[in-house]
Amino acid sequence: MRLNNARIESTTKRSAPIFAALGDETRLRLVSSLGRGEAMSIANLTGGTKVTRQAITKHLHVLEEVGLVRGVRHGREQLWELTPKKLEEARRCLDLISKQWDEALQRLKLFVED
Repeated sequence: MRLNNARIESTTKRSAPIFAALGDETRLRLVSSLGRGEAMSIANLTGGTKVTRQAITKHLHVLEEVGLVRGVRHGREQLWELTPKKLEEARRCLDLISKQWDEALQRLKLFVED
């Protein structure tokens, strides 16, 4: 079964901004921290790092623009939480690419063996 190229193109086009945002080490670390399941403040997210609160805020806004995180007001504090739906979308994109490679390798194997 060959994968539908239009489906792959559509999925990769939607996922490209997500991968671009995750391409930065600091943003990837933020997603990893928020992936623990609890909303966190800027102070929590900067703890133990040399990155300033202002820099973390800018990175969080980049992640928010692509839908990976969202800020939630809790009193006077802004808490940040992961939006798992967007990560799932990126995972589906990687799964499609993986299936595409598996199919290509299978075709190569059949060609070589014949």
